[in-house]
Amino acid sequence: MTIPFSVSPLARAHHWLAPLLAAVLLVSPLAGHAAHAYAYLGEPRYPAEFQHFDYANPDAPKGGQLTLSNTGVNSSFDKLNPFSLRGRPAPGLLELVFETLTIYSLDEPNTQYGLLAEDIQVAEDFSSVQFRLHANARFNNGEPVTATDVKYSFDTLSGPLASPNFAAYFSEIEDVVILDDLTVRFDFERPGRDLPFVAGSLPVFSAQWGLTGDKAVTFDQLRMEPPVASGPYQVSHARAGRDVTYTRRDDYWGEELPVRRGTMNFGTISYKLYKDRDTQVSALRGGDYDFFSEIQMRYWCCQYIGKRFRSGELVKKLFPHNNPPAMVGHAVNLRKEKFQDPRVRQALLYALDFEWVNEKIFDNYFSRVYSYFANTPLAASGPPSEAELELLEPWRDQLDPAVFGPMVNLPSTKPPNSLRQNLVRALELFAEAGWHNTDGVLRNTDGEPFVFEVNAGRGDNMLLDPYYHNLRKLGIQVQQKLSDPATLYAQTRSFDYDFTPFGLRESRIPGPELWRVFNSADANRPGSGNIVGVSSPAIDDLIIKLMEADTLDKQRTTARALDRVLMHGHYVQPWRYLTNHHVIHHQRLRYPQTLPLFYSANDWVIGYWWDSEAEKAW
Repeated sequence: MTIPFSVSPLARAHHWLAPLLAAVLLVSPLAGHAAHAYAYLGEPRYPAEFQHFDYANPDAPKGGQLTLSNTGVNSSFDKLNPFSLRGRPAPGLLELVFETLTIYSLDEPNTQYGLLAEDIQVAEDFSSVQFRLHANARFNNGEPVTATDVKYSFDTLSGPLASPNFAAYFSEIEDVVILDDLTVRFDFERPGRDLPFVAGSLPVFSAQWGLTGDKAVTFDQLRMEPPVASGPYQVSHARAGRDVTYTRRDDYWGEELPVRRGTMNFGTISYKLYKDRDTQVSALRGGDYDFFSEIQMRYWCCQYIGKRFRSGELVKKLFPHNNPPAMVGHAVNLRKEKFQDPRVRQALLYALDFEWVNEKIFDNYFSRVYSYFANTPLAASGPPSEAELELLEPWRDQLDPAVFGPMVNLPSTKPPNSLRQNLVRALELFAEAGWHNTDGVLRNTDGEPFVFEVNAGRGDNMLLDPYYHNLRKLGIQVQQKLSDPATLYAQTRSFDYDFTPFGLRESRIPGPELWRVFNSADANRPGSGNIVGVSSPAIDDLIIKLMEADTLDKQRTTARALDRVLMHGHYVQPWRYLTNHHVIHHQRLRYPQTLPLFYSANDWVIGYWWDSEAEKAW
């Protein structure tokens, strides 16, 4: 079904960032001091009078068009409400149609600047944050954005008519208080340096969304009704399950905001949706859309070929980034007795030949995650410093002595190392833990075989088959069980597993995320984020200290000490990450010379690129 929408004023957007993706504001010691921006630690890079972000081109022309494809599993949609539970929302809604109170800069680890909010005032004790809205902020129906709209948006997203994910994300906001038409205060359940950023990421929309005359559609039933929001784009065309087009508003209220100057440049942005990857790749080769960021190297190396690539119409290019890679990989279940000895967990690491998998399957495009804070100053290296030892010493009796020595170096098969040497070392560690290879079977002192159950999706088993083969060489009985995503999720959350996929969310402030997956109180609570079963007062203490760090030095010291404890615990089999965005784009698209540091490729092209064909009219 085609739904035409009139292109009315006001609709410019800010991407609602994923939970705990970034940081918190630096708070002035003076309660009541309003600021244009705040950093989690240190000072904001850009002063109050700044004109635009360094990575934005303020002279970029407006107009032209950008056609994109779906990403991930979003191969269809049936609604224009990205906040309700049922159904699939159209791609691009959060990035283009909705705005939040604040926006992150892309060249600072953790600083936010006002977007809908003109000023940000954080309580001295981090118990609340107050926002004053821009007086000229307008929704796309021409109505002003007020404090009442902010509270309505919070109450709606925290209530039963929205997806419970939003209620969970905003759960530590105790109340939202309207102080006047343009001022609103968020009160927190706990004082938290991270919580002002959570409040700042609230998407704001109007209660008139879905209101027609005297009839109103309840929020959870909003389907194809055009959102009433304040972003720079609005929906102009939508065919459920096929494509959607957003048109840039001529009367966008935030056109001259410093955080918006040089951004959101395309006149129209469209998404075409494809049911499978092969069709999607063929469509790109055929010129059906303009941009794609590839993460599957088997496509990157061999599928992007043809006349459009040979002629230069389509360009393949790597764009470096400094995104901190999240710890991803596979975890063992510490609730199982056989995994409780750290030497067993370490031995299992030696059976993975990451270098072979990377070369043979990934064409050496990936790097291995080597730390819980990889590619950041928070990652530990070498022996611990005196400051780190001060944090670790109180827990010496509870920690592996190795924590107080050199940082973990993951097993490697790069020469002069070899898989054979690694497997020999694995058998030595197993023997130290009481497991011996007898007649080709690894057994404990009671004669029980070491059984390793694997619950994973088909793709995981394909990539890890070489690892399972190496485990069998050690005498381990590997039992592979294919699970669909829903079953795998249920098994993991109920702790019914031996070895399962594990992944932290990418975060510029990792403390709250680490607490979610490693705090002791959740170790035996089914459904919690602590699927590994870690229960360590030392880890609890270090994560709390990390969240409470009020200087960069304290943050780095605490993170490095924590990194040593977690890595020496060998709880996770670390996996892979990309250090570049692998991009295919149409040659007419242009981008600023200065690249951001922390960014996703799709958000970057939407927000900061432009169409060179528009320069002629501009």
